[in-house]
Amino acid sequence: MGDLYDVIVGGVGGMGSAAAYHLAARGLRVLALEQHDLGHDVGSSHGLTRIIRLAYFEDPSYVPLLRRAFALWRELEAGLDEPLLHITGGLDVGAAGSVVFEGSLRSCREHDLPHEVLDATALAARFPGWRPAANAMAVYQPDAGFLTPERCILAHADRARSLGAEIRTRETIQSFEAHGGRVRVRTDRGDYEAAQLVLSAGPWMADLAPALRPLLTPERQVLGWFDIADRPRFAPSAFPVFVLEAEEGTYYGFPEFDVPGFKIGRYHHLDERVHPDTMDRACHPRDEAALREAVSRYFPGANGALRSSAACLFTNTPDEHFIIDRAPGAPEVLLVSPCSGHGFKFSSVIGEICADLVQHGTTAHNIDLFRLARFADRGR
Repeated sequence: MGDLYDVIVGGVGGMGSAAAYHLAARGLRVLALEQHDLGHDVGSSHGLTRIIRLAYFEDPSYVPLLRRAFALWRELEAGLDEPLLHITGGLDVGAAGSVVFEGSLRSCREHDLPHEVLDATALAARFPGWRPAANAMAVYQPDAGFLTPERCILAHADRARSLGAEIRTRETIQSFEAHGGRVRVRTDRGDYEAAQLVLSAGPWMADLAPALRPLLTPERQVLGWFDIADRPRFAPSAFPVFVLEAEEGTYYGFPEFDVPGFKIGRYHHLDERVHPDTMDRACHPRDEAALREAVSRYFPGANGALRSSAACLFTNTPDEHFIIDRAPGAPEVLLVSPCSGHGFKFSSVIGEICADLVQHGTTAHNIDLFRLARFADRGR
């Protein structure tokens, strides 16, 4: 088989669709393979809304990537009929000394981000959808908001196709072999060959990349949309996206958008390790209870009936930072972003990083935090 493609992208979710677009934009011959339909609901990149925020409590080194991500999302949505990025402002809430509050404040100060610090009284007065704990402290950062993930994926894919990329759906990668500067990818429909493979298969990464199996933990998440008694208080103009570190757990949530209800999720939900092909996707009373515990206490105006729910997956690394690196022993293969539940917002810039690494072998973006070498001593 001849070298038909410059690069094959395995998985066309948030990361893969962006990679396909940026690679095609540089004139490379791109084949992108997706085992489901584009924008499907069995992985990690669905659920109508995804938070994007600059005040990043996880690590301040993410902030420059986020600035570039914001710019690229704006470029992508230019000329579309509706926006992909919606600005609401963002709240990072927790007690003084908490990871979320202190980490967010650190990022704001290190990167000179506009922000305000609110105590519980000020938070409730300014955003009456909240009933915070008496000891709550909040960082409000006005640039935060949410993305519409399914629309983002389709926009990247459409742009990629317009630039000559070939995207094949309902075609499953079964294996790949890399040697001598080439990669042969075998699917349930045939074999393909390219100079490089960008593997961005989300919770299926552990199945396809042996080097990652000891490091990755796919985890079941459930999101709920709760009926709202006073809807104006939870409108995008009045209710910022948020992360809340509370006694009950750490939660994230959104204003009402696109479908009825206040949307909320709990980080690491019920701590369930799963496989994406066999995961329970139903919402059970225990799932609702884990969410309602926070809704009833902190957002009583939205403590109505559970209107709808959705299951998705986190693909967690041991330190909950991303992986963007070459596969050990296979420099033709770029492993991209098992991202521990906080990666979608970065898709636009990670697509650009993938194109840099494929085309030049390096990138101007700082991705030192995402190297596999940080796990070199694991298990010794």
